[in-house]
Amino acid sequence: MIMHATGTFDVDTWQDEPYDEAEGANLRRARLTKTFHGDVEGRSTVEMLMAQAQEESAAYVAFERLDVRVVGRAGTFVLQHCASGTRDERSATLTVVPDSGTGELQGLRGTMRIAIGPDGGHGFEFDCELD
Repeated sequence: MIMHATGTFDVDTWQDEPYDEAEGANLRRARLTKTFHGDVEGRSTVEMLMAQAQEESAAYVAFERLDVRVVGRAGTFVLQHCASGTRDERSATLTVVPDSGTGELQGLRGTMRIAIGPDGGHGFEFDCELD
């Protein structure tokens, strides 16, 4: 079954701290929680490593465990994030970690895209497939 899920999410908590500050880029670690609304309903926890470079450039990698319902199917899965950007251009890849799905989401595969609106709100599109 192929699904296209959309919705929004709120960042509920964000705790970050530097772990290596030096010329060129500052390295930070962040832990956050989110709540999802729409075709994906539930919560997640994220562990993120970030590099904040000069000229407003940055990059991050993260793992996010979601405990959610996707179009009515309940379970958990893990997303792997990889993103980078400059002041003018951004790219991000969020991919379901293979075989990380549990419950009714066992066997889930897919990718998610995040969009930040002009008001600062977070939206997503999730193209996924279940056996």
